[in-house]
Amino acid sequence: MEDFDTPIERRHTGSVKWDRYRDRDILPLWVADMDFASPDVIVRALHERVAHGVFGYGNAPRGLLEAILAYVQTHQGWSLRPEWIVWLPGLVSGLNLACRATGAAGDAVATLTPVYPPFLSAPRLASRELIAVSLVRRADRYVIDWDALEAAMTPRTRLFLLCNPHNPVGRVYQTQELERLGRLCERHDIVICADEIHAGLVLDATLRHQSIAALDSELARRTITLMAPSKTFNVPGLGFSFAVIPDLALREQFRATMKGIVPDVNVMGFAAALAAYRGAEPWRRSLIDYLRDNAQRTVNAVRTMPGLDITPVEATYLAWIDARGVGADNPQRFFERAGVGLSDGADFGAEGFVRLNFGCRRALLEEALARMRHAVEEGGGER
Repeated sequence: MEDFDTPIERRHTGSVKWDRYRDRDILPLWVADMDFASPDVIVRALHERVAHGVFGYGNAPRGLLEAILAYVQTHQGWSLRPEWIVWLPGLVSGLNLACRATGAAGDAVATLTPVYPPFLSAPRLASRELIAVSLVRRADRYVIDWDALEAAMTPRTRLFLLCNPHNPVGRVYQTQELERLGRLCERHDIVICADEIHAGLVLDATLRHQSIAALDSELARRTITLMAPSKTFNVPGLGFSFAVIPDLALREQFRATMKGIVPDVNVMGFAAALAAYRGAEPWRRSLIDYLRDNAQRTVNAVRTMPGLDITPVEATYLAWIDARGVGADNPQRFFERAGVGLSDGADFGAEGFVRLNFGCRRALLEEALARMRHAVEEGGGER
């Protein structure tokens, strides 16, 4: 079993997550990186690469393509072809490239909110109109409002940005949902860009991640799928991702849009990716067990806190919390005053909500939840 409970000091290490509250007693549970050490197999691979001592421009290491194809086949049952793969220095680059590579200025890009903030900014940065359709909560999960989505489509809608598993609501979209979404995009001749960066972090043992492009050849033809080892194996700072684009014309347009703008992947990112896909699966399985327990502790605790509500987390290490009942103008600041740093729901398109990252050691999570409970029970954020 892996040790996810031993504290690792991240203060004063240049950590975006921890430096946000430098020298303040605020526990950072906001940005989506985990506090755990990456798998030993990745650390060893990086040590070996550093020992070589030369860090020139690099190509993908031998065996990486094969490792990725085998990993996706094993975990998703999707048979990729090597020529479909386009290397990227990060998934956010892929979202922005997809917006620029499809349609033209003034066209529209649709997505489902709340959603990871670059989904909201990428269309605007590409001079596209953003069409944001809200997910609706039914019982204990967020689902697509199909009538609202259909009504929002326009003749100028050229791209749909899909987040699956969905950040921040933690949904794993199922086959029937993806098929219905795919048929809608076919009717309106819309390209799909699917962010699947959390595909390796399905916590609900009854569910399995399904790539929309793997459903049939027609959907594959109109889909750009973005993948990375960064979230699953906690290497987001190493800058490695890739796009899977089966259609040749769409792939060439995507590559053309990259020219002069997107840098190559660095040699350390390549080395980490090869190690992750080849040998880090035992670590991932242990991680899933740990995160599953953290998720359940978070849901159980939040559901007993006055003014807060939460749905079960099917995937990711992120909990989406409805804090509108607290009565604070800004729940994120309310909890900051209580000593817990969460992500502001407004950044995801939903004011009154917060996102909690439970990818941390259990003792820290329990302390954060205790501080949150104290704040809501006392009716104020000051400790």
